[in-house]
Amino acid sequence: MTAAAPGVSTGPVTGRGGRRPRVLHVVQRFFPEMGGLETHVAEVASRLAATGEFDLTVLATDRSGALPRTETVAGLAVQRRRSWPREGDLYLSPALPAVIARGDWDLVHVQGVNTLAPPLAMLGAVASRTPFVLTFHSGGHSSATRTAMRDTQYRVLAPLLRRARRLIAVSRFERSAFAALTGLPEDRFSVIPNGGALPPSPTGEAPVPGRIVSSGRLERYKGHHRVVEALPLVRERVPGATVVVLGAGPFEAELRERARRLGVADAVAIRSLPPADRAAMAGELSAASVMAAMSDYEAHPVGVMEAVTLGLPVVGADVAGIGDLVEDGLVRGVPLESSPRVLADALVEELQAVAARGGAPHRPRALDLPSWETSAAATAEVYRTALRTVRR
Repeated sequence: MTAAAPGVSTGPVTGRGGRRPRVLHVVQRFFPEMGGLETHVAEVASRLAATGEFDLTVLATDRSGALPRTETVAGLAVQRRRSWPREGDLYLSPALPAVIARGDWDLVHVQGVNTLAPPLAMLGAVASRTPFVLTFHSGGHSSATRTAMRDTQYRVLAPLLRRARRLIAVSRFERSAFAALTGLPEDRFSVIPNGGALPPSPTGEAPVPGRIVSSGRLERYKGHHRVVEALPLVRERVPGATVVVLGAGPFEAELRERARRLGVADAVAIRSLPPADRAAMAGELSAASVMAAMSDYEAHPVGVMEAVTLGLPVVGADVAGIGDLVEDGLVRGVPLESSPRVLADALVEELQAVAARGGAPHRPRALDLPSWETSAAATAEVYRTALRTVRR
């Protein structure tokens, strides 16, 4: 699964006056605040800056009002502007358009599409006649109301999205979904998956019999509760089966209470790992017998790809980005709204297949996983194409 960018290689480009192109990444949050989007921007932008071809700045919002207005983070120039509300994930920052208008940028890269920061950034780029590209980074939400509004939200944004020089999806699913919503042909989109690869798994480590792992932030939409609900049925046929949930978040208390009500509290473990500790994640996945990935929505399921690469069998919801992997034959798909019995049956079959190997370690699969290097290289190609298009 390599990053794909359109057209042939265009070679380096220059900005106004022959200088390096000044590129502004606009993102709702940035380090020290942590998350998948923040990690993506840091990993890609730092690699692009290291090439010396682009002069990069990150523009983020600050809900707290306590972070520095300007600073250097991981070698990147960072500007921040206040956003509201202090709690919540709307990121309304009225000052973003002014930063874009006054910055003499050659290109704006809008990161994300789910909050109020991206439309403000796009409006600022359009008003100042600055070309922009956008990476969707779409995702799920635990609020049923917010989830129900997503398609309407994206359709409202469609006129702005059509003004982008290039739209970047992180999966085939995301490209198809936003092509339909915007009415744009798929050749206006690039597919550039997130980077991410685990270090080699511990050699010779046998999977724990009956262990099911479910990984991701503890939010309802991540679907961990579906795995917990299937566990009593799995244990009818695999008596020692357990579930390990890897993650942290506001849904933890509900998960624990659900396990207690179902009588499997002693068979459900919940623990979090430091996001940067990929060796610890490799160890956890190697020790599992099967992964369950029952999220409502994953644009590009990096964690699932990591499991597949290690040779860990995966049972996943056949929807969104995980559906791409089901189509590719890498994940065993079940309908998202499967009954606990249907999910349990699929998990039991995979657990039994692992047990039949007599405790042999998982066999890593030779897959062409995207890396942050391939993501950055493909993004640079999008920038070159966008900047050359401006000059035509």
